[in-house]
Amino acid sequence: MSFIPNFPHDGVVTVNRVILRPEYTLEDLEERVALLCENVKTYHSDTGFIGGMVVLNTGNISNEGSTIGQAVESPLKDREALIITFWRSFEDHEESHRSDTFQPLFRQVLELCENGNEEIAYTLLWSGAAYSPEQAEAARQAKESHAA
Repeated sequence: MSFIPNFPHDGVVTVNRVILRPEYTLEDLEERVALLCENVKTYHSDTGFIGGMVVLNTGNISNEGSTIGQAVESPLKDREALIITFWRSFEDHEESHRSDTFQPLFRQVLELCENGNEEIAYTLLWSGAAYSPEQAEAARQAKESHAA
């Protein structure tokens, strides 16, 4: 089973980075993005949209996973969000953005953005779900028995 069900091996992942203007609230962002995402699900689930997620900067910075110093908290906490979508193709994605129902909602989200908008498309190199406890134990045993 793939981590993203029904995501084709040559699918496209798009990422929008939103930095919330100070005069708007997180609730403003949640409401507008929810309307936009509902529109994409409704009008594009059968024309290339596979799924998506919106993630919010929690402010936490991993000192174990970062190599650029020992920062304590991100200054963009609760102001930066990533809108990540999964598509059958880049052309399907672009067609969705030309939709008459999408554009007004998209402009409402852009009003919130301090950073304008740049949506970057990526191809997926790897995805995977966690092992079950039994699978994890079997994987550890296999590693230990075949370690060089």
